[in-house]
Amino acid sequence: MNNILFDIPTNVYKTLSESEMYLLEYITNHLQDIPTMSIVKLSENASVSTATIVRLMKKIGYDGYTSFKYSLKEQNSFTDDNNEMENIGNEISQAIKKNEFEVSKTIQLQSIGQIEDAVQKLYNADKIYVFARGFSEMIGKEMTVKLQLMGKNCEIHDDPNIIKTKSKSIKENELAIFVSLNGETEELVEACKNLNIKQITTMTLTCRMDSSLGLMSEMTFVGYKGGHSYFPDYEVRSRLPLSVISRILLDAYAIRML
Repeated sequence: MNNILFDIPTNVYKTLSESEMYLLEYITNHLQDIPTMSIVKLSENASVSTATIVRLMKKIGYDGYTSFKYSLKEQNSFTDDNNEMENIGNEISQAIKKNEFEVSKTIQLQSIGQIEDAVQKLYNADKIYVFARGFSEMIGKEMTVKLQLMGKNCEIHDDPNIIKTKSKSIKENELAIFVSLNGETEELVEACKNLNIKQITTMTLTCRMDSSLGLMSEMTFVGYKGGHSYFPDYEVRSRLPLSVISRILLDAYAIRML
């Protein structure tokens, strides 16, 4: 496999774009470096996008760039003195286990009794308001759509001013759901205070029971959030635990009420 160009069927080779052909030539001329080169580094060195790399790999018969590197290493007995390939595999495995652990811990934290109570309150509510900000909005929007599909009068708000204003006009037989990872989003906390004064039922999906929302809400569903983040410089932590709670609640509602 000294020149991988000759290992590609003619019919496949003819489908390659100009950038993919250039990338293929670059890889051919740098085979010794590829097994320890990340997809980002290859993208920079070859001046092509990572999407081009992935497309090329699939066209020449690989699941992706990583599987191509493994194959290249095995076929050519390249040395990997720093065990970079093995380390990458271990790191990805740890990432998978991290997500699995967050899901399983979140499920363990849920109370069937509390879920049953929440289902009943959702059913009895004349209208449901979902309040969420940032990345939590995606979960809030999914909850809103599913509740609407099940016949509930439900709307979502993610604008700070509208959230604070709307919370003052919610009626006695209505209900509010807050989706907040840390439970301290200012406008959500203010809205929950407004609702508490009027004794309106509130539910919160969060990962902090001791947060302002967690302590103020009538019903708080807590998810488990791991301490490690792959994006430490940004507030973009995974909302996976909140998504799990949302799914459990809505599945339970569908089971009991439909």
